[in-house]
Amino acid sequence: MRLVSSGDRVFVHGGSAVPSSLLSALLGRSPELHDVELVHLHLNGPVAMASAAAAPNIRQRALFVDASTRDAVATGAATYVPAFLSDVPRLFSTRRLPLDVALLHVSPRDAHGFCSLGVSVDCALAAARAARLRIAQVNPRMPRTHGDSFLHIDNFDAVVEVDEPLPEGPSPAMSEDHRAVGRNIAELIDDGATLQLGIGAIPSAVLAMLTSHRDLGIHSEVVSDGVLDLITAGVINGSRKTINRGKLVVAFLNGSRRLYDFADDNPMLEMRTVDYTNDTRVILRLDNMVAINSALEIDLTGQVCAESLGTRMYSGVGGQMDFLRGAALSQGGHPVIALLSTAHGGKRSRIVPTLADGAAVTTTRAHVHWVVTEHGRVNLHGLDLAQRARALIGLAAPGFRDELSAAALRRGLLRSE
Repeated sequence: MRLVSSGDRVFVHGGSAVPSSLLSALLGRSPELHDVELVHLHLNGPVAMASAAAAPNIRQRALFVDASTRDAVATGAATYVPAFLSDVPRLFSTRRLPLDVALLHVSPRDAHGFCSLGVSVDCALAAARAARLRIAQVNPRMPRTHGDSFLHIDNFDAVVEVDEPLPEGPSPAMSEDHRAVGRNIAELIDDGATLQLGIGAIPSAVLAMLTSHRDLGIHSEVVSDGVLDLITAGVINGSRKTINRGKLVVAFLNGSRRLYDFADDNPMLEMRTVDYTNDTRVILRLDNMVAINSALEIDLTGQVCAESLGTRMYSGVGGQMDFLRGAALSQGGHPVIALLSTAHGGKRSRIVPTLADGAAVTTTRAHVHWVVTEHGRVNLHGLDLAQRARALIGLAAPGFRDELSAAALRRGLLRSE
C-alpha cells in the first residue's frame, strides 16, 4: 500500500470481492496520507463498514450507496455519483473519472498466467484497464469464473497472497406478503422467459414460485443463492435464450459460499461487464425478458423512487432504467416494479400521493409498466393519470386506500362522483 500516494484516486473492487487485506492496510496508512479518494460500488463485509469511518483524509466517492456509506454520504463525509451502472466503465475508460490505483481481489493464476476477477466483474475490469497502478490480493478462496473476468498476472504492478473468506450475504427472510408478491410476479413469467432479478426477499420469493416452470434463463447484473435450486432442478437452463443461449449472464454474485462454489470453473456461468449486462441494446434482444426491480415508494402517477428516502440516499440509480426499458422493448417482455405495499410494520404506505420531498425519481412514469404488490398487479402502460391513480390505489394496503383516494381528489387526479 506504500504504492498509494497522497492525492491518488483509488478504485476498490466491490461487492463480495472487497480486497479486505489491501483495504485494511490502506486505512492503516491514513494518518500519513491526504486527499486520497476511494471509488467503489457497494462494498460487503466488516472491513467495508470500517472504511466508512476512515479519517477525513481518505474520502469516499460512492457509485452506489450501501450500509457502509449511507451515514457518510448523509453527513457529507462521502459523496455519491448518480450514474447508470452501465455507464460506469465508460467513466473510467474515457477518464471522465480518472483512476490512479485499482485495488483488486482475484483468484490464483491458471497454467497460462491468468487470474480471474471471480465474483465481481461489473466495472472492475474497466477499472483495472484504466488505472495507472494495479494492486491485487490473490486468494485461493476466490472462484475462477468464466467470461470477461480474466487479467494476466503480468498486468499487476504488485501482488499480495492472502487466504481469507469472501463476505457472504445472509438468506433473506420471506414473509407471507413477500410470497404473495412472488406469486403475482410468477404468473407473468412464461416458460422460456429470461429473468433479471436483484437480491433480497422479493427476488427470492419469485424464484421460490417458479419450481413448475421450464427452460428459464438468466441475464442479470446480480444473482444470489435463490437461483441454485432451480438450476439443480433444471428449471433454469437458458435453453431458449435468444442470445447467450445456455449461459447465465451475470455481472456480480452476492450470496453464500454455496453460490461461489457453484461459480468456480463453471462454463454455464458467464461473468460480463455491466456495460454488456445492463446495455438496453443487449437486453431488448432477449425475447420474453422479464425485468424485476424494486421501489422504495411510487406515487399515484407512477413515478418510482428506488434510491433515496426523501433527500437521504439509500442505494443508487443502478440498472433499473436500463433493464425496464430493455424488457419493455423485448419481444414478449415484461418490465416489473415490485414492492410491498407498506413499510415500518404497516404504518406507512409505499404507494403515496406524491414522492417524499427531495426524493429521486429513479424511473419515470412513462417507463413504468407492471407494478406488483401483495394485493395484486396492474400494467400502467398506456393508462391516463386517473386510471393510474385508481389502479395504484387498488394495489395499496386497504387501510390506506381512502386516504389515497382523498389525496387523488385534491390533486385533481380523480373527480368526485
